[in-house]
Amino acid sequence: MPIVTDTGFAADDLNAQFVPSDALPANGPLAVDIAPDADLAPVLDRLAEVVTIRVAFPSFADGRGFTIARQLRRAGFAGRLRAAGHVLADQYAMARRAGFDEVEIDEALAARQPADQWRARAGWRAHDYQARLGRTRDAA
Repeated sequence: MPIVTDTGFAADDLNAQFVPSDALPANGPLAVDIAPDADLAPVLDRLAEVVTIRVAFPSFADGRGFTIARQLRRAGFAGRLRAAGHVLADQYAMARRAGFDEVEIDEALAARQPADQWRARAGWRAHDYQARLGRTRDAA
């Protein structure tokens, strides 16, 4: 599975055994899979033990993963956060602004949307409308 970062496609360098968020083992460190309809409470209760989280996107039209990413970052999660599944290149900037570090896609999507399409959205910080509004308000 290709991993998308701000520089394009990369090999998966994550050597982790993911566990479902509803079946966390007693001891950490943890790499956790979160479904879009999962209860985040068990993960949030053990956030200090979690090093990596992978959030599932079953469909490009399912935006719950973006909300989950934002909730995790606001709760203080500073580890590696990965979106996995049906995320399109057009959604990459939104994924990064929500808090994802990277996106895991399948080979078929990588063939339909090559690395240059993803890199074209890598300037997500420069085109952040809300951040520009904040800078304008702060400057006033």
